[in-house]
Amino acid sequence: MKTISAERIAQIEARRDELQAMMATGDLPSDRFVAVSKEYAELEPVANAAAEVRRLRQEADSLAFMTQDGDDELRELAAEELHANRNALAAADRHLALALLPRDAADERAAMLEIRAGTGGDEAALFAGDLFRMYQRYAERQGWRVEVISASVPDTGGYKEVVASVAGAGVFAKLKFESGVHRVQRVPVTESGGRIHTSAATVAVLPEAEEVDLQIDDKDLRIDIYRSSGAGGQHVNTTDSAIRITHIPTGLVVIQQDERSQHKNRAKAMKVLRTRLYEAERERLASERAGARRSMVGSGDRSERIRTYNFPQGRVTDHRINLTLHRLPEILEGELDELVGALLAEDEAERLAALDG
Repeated sequence: MKTISAERIAQIEARRDELQAMMATGDLPSDRFVAVSKEYAELEPVANAAAEVRRLRQEADSLAFMTQDGDDELRELAAEELHANRNALAAADRHLALALLPRDAADERAAMLEIRAGTGGDEAALFAGDLFRMYQRYAERQGWRVEVISASVPDTGGYKEVVASVAGAGVFAKLKFESGVHRVQRVPVTESGGRIHTSAATVAVLPEAEEVDLQIDDKDLRIDIYRSSGAGGQHVNTTDSAIRITHIPTGLVVIQQDERSQHKNRAKAMKVLRTRLYEAERERLASERAGARRSMVGSGDRSERIRTYNFPQGRVTDHRINLTLHRLPEILEGELDELVGALLAEDEAERLAALDG
């Protein structure tokens, strides 16, 4: 791993001191003060990491000089401390390099979670329901809020499709590597012969867009209002409240009919549309960047099989990082920290390796 130069460290610390001085004057207009405060808050941990690297490097120089001293006991003591220093410096260098990696601007956003049953019929819908419950449990552990935007529920249970908004701190950062095909291997409840079947569900995690992120012109929208259809009970609507919004320039279509209120259905449909347009723009910009990287962890390819949940063996395998955990029941109860942590660590390692390249 390349080390950060002394000049770069000096620049980081100088900028931190400059921002600190600017805030201390009390002369900044309120909007400028907010901007400076935000930059300072983002830079301070990086500057602290840089200061630690600088301190350890200075200490290493002093210890190296002491190992050349004429006193045998002093040389031996300095050599021991120098060994410990080098270990600490290697860790500090890595910490600083990670702090300087470009951050995904969407990491702190809420996310739109979309789960769709794939191959496997009724069993795939039941598995989609298991996955949604797993993410709900994980969200509860993180202190996040989950709101179902729309859902298609078959008579046999589970979901043909469910779309939910997940709000909280750092939602997208932790869930963004969940996008892809999730496969399950188990004996379906309807299988009398005890044979193991393989089914699949597709997960998509998109960073939620805010109104300030992109402007949608009313003339670019075709909005159709109609009476919703459903399986009965709470799904029956006696008024024309279902909404279908078509974004004419892209052809994107969003249908929302879960609410009895036309106004609520429209608001939810616009939220989904805005998020999908925002993600399309993010993908376009990423593909235009020179040397855009599609890592094995973060490609977000929804046709890629990323994980297998094997019930007979009680294991979960993430194929992107060759990680197998024999903790299937716990994982389905939302204990995803080990999986999420391993994926984040692999992504960091890849990005650090890209810096060296």
